[in-house]
Amino acid sequence: MQIGQYTLPNNIILAPMAGITDLPFRRLCHQHGAGLTISEMVASNPDLGQHRTTLLKADFTDLAGIRSVQILGNNPQLMAEAAYVNEQRGAQIIDINMGCPAKKVCTQAAGSALMKDEDLVKRILDKVVNAVSVPVTLKIRTGWDLQNKNAPLIAKIAEAAGIAALTIHGRTRACKFMGTAEYATIRTIKQHSNIPVIANGDIDSPEKALSVLQETQADALMIGRAAQGNPWIFEQINAFLSTGKRLAMPDSNEIQFTLLQHLEQLYLFYGKSRGVKIARKHIDWYLKHMAVYATLPRTPIYQAEHPEQQVAAVNNVFTYFK
Repeated sequence: MQIGQYTLPNNIILAPMAGITDLPFRRLCHQHGAGLTISEMVASNPDLGQHRTTLLKADFTDLAGIRSVQILGNNPQLMAEAAYVNEQRGAQIIDINMGCPAKKVCTQAAGSALMKDEDLVKRILDKVVNAVSVPVTLKIRTGWDLQNKNAPLIAKIAEAAGIAALTIHGRTRACKFMGTAEYATIRTIKQHSNIPVIANGDIDSPEKALSVLQETQADALMIGRAAQGNPWIFEQINAFLSTGKRLAMPDSNEIQFTLLQHLEQLYLFYGKSRGVKIARKHIDWYLKHMAVYATLPRTPIYQAEHPEQQVAAVNNVFTYFK
């Protein structure tokens, strides 16, 4: 899988997810076989450029692999400036968000809302590509709604603008994350594109990964929600695509070890107080993969206010598997 001058070690990519793909999570997914990880979306608003939260989102300190930062906005000039700033900070790939369906994003005419305005899409892509020397990628949906699936046209605009790779989530903006993803649109775009196409949406197992690759003929796959609490999915998919055999699922000891590593990194990255709060959702995602999730004593985990309390509560949960 090639993006500009960069060769990915494999074609299984971690999707950018707001509030999730922070530096600790990206490191973890890379360790478990993600061929590329992409930051949370970073707003192009210059007033937020030096805000601590913005800087944390785009942080890739000691991150192995290729460094990709996703930017969000609807102003071509500000998007170009944001791309340039992140390139200067060390980003090796700039990804443009035109796929987020969140209401708070779309009401600002950003994310997937941009797909309604094809002329604005062109102006943003042209401006950003010309502002940086690194490859620029684009993430979109199949369209605005089921009656307006204009992703094939957006794909042509993107290729003409010099976009280095295109990710398509197999839903429209109106679908949000409801129903099931469709891949026929992605296959159509791949058949008529000369740039790498990445398929995204509902890829939650090695078998589904193979099926989507076969159906779409895409160059790569992007994994989002299925990686939450399950960083092993990348090595599982890679192994299955290479050998046709499934790796064994991690046992409780491996899950506990990985989760504790993840918690330690969250506390270091965000500080103790904020780290504990952010860790709660990650802990829940890990535990949901346990067969007896519903019976586990999770309340102490969510009530913990200090790392020591939270770690003790997590370790207590895993005594149920000893």
